[in-house]
Amino acid sequence: MPTTPTPPENLTWQKATDDESAPEYIEVAFGDDGNVYLRTNTEPDNVVVTTRVKWDAFVLGVKAGEFDHFVGL
Repeated sequence: MPTTPTPPENLTWQKATDDESAPEYIEVAFGDDGNVYLRTNTEPDNVVVTTRVKWDAFVLGVKAGEFDHFVGL
């Protein structure tokens, strides 16, 4: 079974929303180890880890509209 890297203690989490009243949102942090860490504010101990290369590919796909069919599901 693969192991998930433990998030570093010194991460700076960024909210993925400008809506101050949002009850739930995603937070992202970029580690010095080259990993990108994601979590929701409602479950901050449940952290998903990916690489910077995969994150960058995902962001490019979002910008290109590759995931637009998921909106409103």
